[in-house]
Amino acid sequence: MEQEAENLLAAFIRAACVPRDASHGSGTLAAANAILAAHPQIGRDDIHAAAILGSHEAVGRLLGADAGGATRRGGPYDWDALTHLCFSRYLRIDRTRSEDFVLAARSLLEHGANASTGFHWNGEFESAIYGAAGIAHDAELTRLLLEHGADPNDGGETEYHSPEGFDNAAMQVIVESGKLAPSGLLTMLVRKLDWTDFDGAEWLLTHGSDPNLVSHWGDTALNHALGRDNPLRFIELLLDHGAEPAATSKNGLSAIAMAARMARADVLGLFERRGFSTDLGGDHAFLGACARGDMDTARSMVAADPKIVARLESQDAGLLAYAAGAGNTTAVALMLDLGFDITSRTSKAGASEDTALHVAVWRDRVTTVKLLIDRGAPLEVTNKRGETPLARAVRALVEPSEWTPHDSVDLVAALLGAGARADAVRHFPSGVAAADELLRSFGRGA
Repeated sequence: MEQEAENLLAAFIRAACVPRDASHGSGTLAAANAILAAHPQIGRDDIHAAAILGSHEAVGRLLGADAGGATRRGGPYDWDALTHLCFSRYLRIDRTRSEDFVLAARSLLEHGANASTGFHWNGEFESAIYGAAGIAHDAELTRLLLEHGADPNDGGETEYHSPEGFDNAAMQVIVESGKLAPSGLLTMLVRKLDWTDFDGAEWLLTHGSDPNLVSHWGDTALNHALGRDNPLRFIELLLDHGAEPAATSKNGLSAIAMAARMARADVLGLFERRGFSTDLGGDHAFLGACARGDMDTARSMVAADPKIVARLESQDAGLLAYAAGAGNTTAVALMLDLGFDITSRTSKAGASEDTALHVAVWRDRVTTVKLLIDRGAPLEVTNKRGETPLARAVRALVEPSEWTPHDSVDLVAALLGAGARADAVRHFPSGVAAADELLRSFGRGA
């Protein structure tokens, strides 16, 4: 009977806590709730289950009977109660329980729980504050842990994950604590650029994030923003806060050279308007000419160095895709005229062996997509995810990223009109009404 109770508790903990071997933000409460409905005593009789549920009354009662429960390890993962609490799916999913979780955590801390607790997994330390701030994004629980000595400099997890999404309250609590190292502030800024969260990036810049530091990925904030193809106002924001376009990343590239590589004529123009020289030499001068659509200069450089296109593509096959992703249709047309390969691929900035057409579709660059179709971009080629450009367009209707979801029905229509096969999208969720209607209108219902 005792073994049966232990097995039941273990099943509940596995269902109610974040998975260790999958995304910590994944999963639902369905399995845990089913166990709890059949065996409600679990949440009343065990300190670990009570902590997972944020049942502060049960936690307080159990600690009153046995104060050692605050530090005792248990369950299938051998975690203490505060670790279970901070990595609870209930904490992440059911925000109505936030106050109860804070009260339960306070009781545990007052009875000796360590705010710097956590668990080791695959050589990494997953701290309690990472669970609170980086997974659940619970500002008050994060504040409580910091007040009791938690260190947000936990190997990168908290600084990397707490800026994810657009709820910045927990991130702001960490920064305002004054405990985060400058490198962590930069990581947070980089993540806000990844999410194209302008308000979050601006807040971090006004609270000490240095845009000229080089991140542990090797980029300055400007170079990172360009690598993610952030809108122009993000570049303006960084310049407003002292970012230096001439500063180089670990690869030796300045933001000026990076803007040329990414075909960001708008950024090169911005630098010039702000008084920065955009003079470049060698291959980057050629890429700058392509970015600006300066046909005469680009053609003259190819005439003087006929191997320049092949050399650049051998160094970075994604150059055409970057121009397509930037929506620089003029640059894409010129680069194709100069011999850049329309079938080349990239895996940078969220791509997965994507062609230029895949990238332009994902970023809703309608004019560029139509040009690539007209110039013979392959319609049925798949990326590493197994997606054709049409499948990518349909997924962009429903999947959130820094670029999506967006209304890509015009892209769906353009691809179908060019002959793309609709059966490539069968594995996507049904019910994307606009796309479904278009597929049917072309007689190709998925």
